Amino acid sequence: MVDEHRMDFRESLERVRGDIVRLGAMTGETIARGTEALLAKDLHAAQLLIDDDDEVDVLSLQIEEDCYRLLALQNPVASDLRFIICSIRMSSELERSADLMVNVCKAARRLYDVEIDPKLRGLISDMAREAGYLTRKAIDSYTDSDASLGSALDDMDNRLDDLQVDYVEAIFQTHQAAAIELRAAVQLAMIGRYYERIGDHAVNMGERVQYMVTGWLPEHTGVARLDLRRRQKSPLESPLDHPET
Repeated sequence: MVDEHRMDFRESLERVRGDIVRLGAMTGETIARGTEALLAKDLHAAQLLIDDDDEVDVLSLQIEEDCYRLLALQNPVASDLRFIICSIRMSSELERSADLMVNVCKAARRLYDVEIDPKLRGLISDMAREAGYLTRKAIDSYTDSDASLGSALDDMDNRLDDLQVDYVEAIFQTHQAAAIELRAAVQLAMIGRYYERIGDHAVNMGERVQYMVTGWLPEHTGVARLDLRRRQKSPLESPLDHPET
């Protein structure tokens, strides 16, 4: 009976893992679909993506509820507990990334009458490609329990950060040349920020995978530094503080 109960628990964990992979695939698909709708000025495709975001939300909620149920009923410990906590965070990060592509599609509607400069179009495509790549690598690190890949995502995200900087500079140049109005420039800048944030979510997922595998989080280093500073600031006890009686 105990073995059967344990087997059911392992199967439940694998279902969670599979659902996270499915959610990751859905999120990756929204990056490609949303970018194509933006660049093609396809308002119908943009609206379909906005509507389909409900499916992402439902799956994300299901994953969280399944994880909470496992926490309540199975009382997991050690690596199983970290896996469940990591899965909850992965679900949240992926759902937020999909929401960012909804924002891109909403911006596409506002930019329908704007002709996007070829250089900006190229940079948008590059940012979308990097955002999708980072998201896929974050899922790979999770499914393979690869803490090294999870750690590497922070450095890998630098490419997307650099692209976003170049993109904003290109917007300034295009606006100064009177090729786009300020309203359009602001919308375009926000789009770049959305892609950059998707990369940040991938980095967050990588950090959670590190925690899942090793029990360590980057925040732990900050906690240790703060504790050290507090101890250094504490005045040394004087013998007068404890006079002999």
